[in-house]
Amino acid sequence: MIDKFVLGMATLRILSGSLEVLAALIMLRLNQVEKALLVNSALALTGPLVLITTTTIGLVGIADRLSASRIAWIAAGICCLFIGILKK
Repeated sequence: MIDKFVLGMATLRILSGSLEVLAALIMLRLNQVEKALLVNSALALTGPLVLITTTTIGLVGIADRLSASRIAWIAAGICCLFIGILKK
């Protein structure tokens, strides 16, 4: 039997990947750089959102096996990732 947390994480990644492929097909269909950039910009939001959501699901799945200090370190690491990604 598949763990419900793993299933949730995998489902989100499949949906995210499908969205990426769909966006690529839309770009090809539009065949204009300006419109392709707009489609690409819309995708820029999905990556971090999927990362946050899948990480949250995973952490909820193992929260009962982690101490509060370890969860705090994981949260700090995720914050550092986002600071590095979003910092211009």
